[in-house]
Amino acid sequence: MRTSKAELIRQDMLSTPWNSKALSINSKIRIFNTNVKAVLLYGSETWKIATTINSKLQCFINKCLRHILNIRWSDTISNKSLWERTNQNPIDIDIKKRKWDWIGHTLRKPSNNTTKQALDWNPQGKRRVERPRQTWRRSIEMEAKEAGFTWTQLKRIAQNRVQ
Repeated sequence: MRTSKAELIRQDMLSTPWNSKALSINSKIRIFNTNVKAVLLYGSETWKIATTINSKLQCFINKCLRHILNIRWSDTISNKSLWERTNQNPIDIDIKKRKWDWIGHTLRKPSNNTTKQALDWNPQGKRRVERPRQTWRRSIEMEAKEAGFTWTQLKRIAQNRVQ
């Protein structure tokens, strides 16, 4: 039984976009970035990134990219070359960029804004025994210190949107 070209195209379009022959690799990567990665990283600005979360996210993204490029498990390719071929950054860099963009956006808000007040809030006392010592605020301060900034300098820099 022969199928028409239009039927083949229709069947191909109904299959997953990654297996589609009608879409170019660039289109597949754009779909991945706008639909899959955006949903995957939704709210990541407020995450305290642990190595386990980071590695699980990176593993999933690499798996998707390899599927898009039709790279099988027997084909050996490094993650760096995979990211170069698809013009992607490691996930921790993407999350840090999103986090710092959000912090800058929040610090530019008026002082009576709840989210800005939450950034400045510093609770007193000790954390319970089973709670982790590392908080989101402490991780941000450590990242800022690595970059050579203090929290007050960050607040001043954030007022200039271009910086």
